[in-house]
Amino acid sequence: MLRLQSKRQLSAAARAFSTARPVFNQALSNPDPTEESESVKFITETSKYSVTTYSRPSVVFEKGQGAHLWDMEGRQYIDFTAGIAVTALGHAHPEVARILYDQALTLVHSSNLYHNMWTGELSRQLVEATKASGGMHDASRVFLANSGTEANEAALKFARKHGKQLADDKTEFVTFESSFHGRSMGALSVTPNPKYQAPFAPLIPGVKVAKTTLESIKEVISDKTCGIIIEPVQGEGGVRPVETEFLVELKKLAKEHGALVIHDEIQCGLGRTGRLWAHGRLPKEAHPDILTMAKALGNGYPIGATMITEKVEQALKVGDHGTTYGGNPLGARVGSYVLSQVSDVDFLSDVSKKSEIFKSYFEELKKDFPESIVEVRGEGLLLGIQFKEDPSKIVDAARERGLLVITAGGNTVRFVPALNIKDDVIKAGLDIFRDAVGAVFTK
Repeated sequence: MLRLQSKRQLSAAARAFSTARPVFNQALSNPDPTEESESVKFITETSKYSVTTYSRPSVVFEKGQGAHLWDMEGRQYIDFTAGIAVTALGHAHPEVARILYDQALTLVHSSNLYHNMWTGELSRQLVEATKASGGMHDASRVFLANSGTEANEAALKFARKHGKQLADDKTEFVTFESSFHGRSMGALSVTPNPKYQAPFAPLIPGVKVAKTTLESIKEVISDKTCGIIIEPVQGEGGVRPVETEFLVELKKLAKEHGALVIHDEIQCGLGRTGRLWAHGRLPKEAHPDILTMAKALGNGYPIGATMITEKVEQALKVGDHGTTYGGNPLGARVGSYVLSQVSDVDFLSDVSKKSEIFKSYFEELKKDFPESIVEVRGEGLLLGIQFKEDPSKIVDAARERGLLVITAGGNTVRFVPALNIKDDVIKAGLDIFRDAVGAVFTK
């Protein structure tokens, strides 16, 4: 099979080889380090001091640049994970590095006891950029935190505070099957996955779980519902965009019951779908009351944010919530720069163009493996291929050929590269991925 070039060349190649048996490169350029390697020695020495919460291959990354990573053995990898949709501008971005250095020499932290030069500035920029992009038209205020789960905890607290001002028993939440909102106790309580929840039960009461259908949501929503939390595009749950029509009707039902709608765009926001916000495709009347974000906002520096409308703001008072580190000048200044890049119209247009390269290749791959691939899903550079069986072996085969991809729910391989990844790097990575799939499914 010819390597990926232009769409026209790809189609021609597909026709030319439609009756030929595909040829795959079986060589392993980056086999996982062995017991004798410096990598495994390092892991053996240091892992005994780490809490047992992660299962990882025997690869130790030492440096990165753009959409590439290098391990301790000096081997290069193409990175289609971006730290799980975090390094939107790529690894070791020179301007991000310059800002980090300059601000570290100026002021890193002074707490929220005092104002600083960047917390309010980033908040203003987020509100203005969101409105200008066609997202959350009544965005008003921002609470800055340190992570996605913190952003969602704030959202849940704000929704409950708003609800209790309407009625003492208006405290329940609705969440959706296959969703993921974080691992702290509140966020975990609205993440209905037994794998994550069971070890920590009992969780916060008053959470109802629905399918993304009107019939299902009508069964669980009530006048006791204070908030409905949903990802416009599920990431961890299998890269599943939620239908526009459903999101429109969901907001109508929420208004009827006096409930707030929370959009968790921690993974799908900040340019990931080719729009600044995934909900930007919705009409104004379906926009969320609360919007959460993190991941890409710091390009690797920990930061999260919760954006609210003035209606929600009116329910809050001094002391209702807080954070020591959130909104520190270092993180806020980095966030300001990242936002200026990912909100640029030309930048977002490029994300959509890069998405088409992936999608075209995936459709051809599906033709090569019709018995193995179920579906291609996603928007922008949040994409997934669902396989008929667990794709973990594909992830391993890709890594040992020099490509990093990750899984998601429902036997899905997830692709979330840097948003500014070069076209030639995309093509090289997709060729490796095809070889990995071939190695697993070709006998």
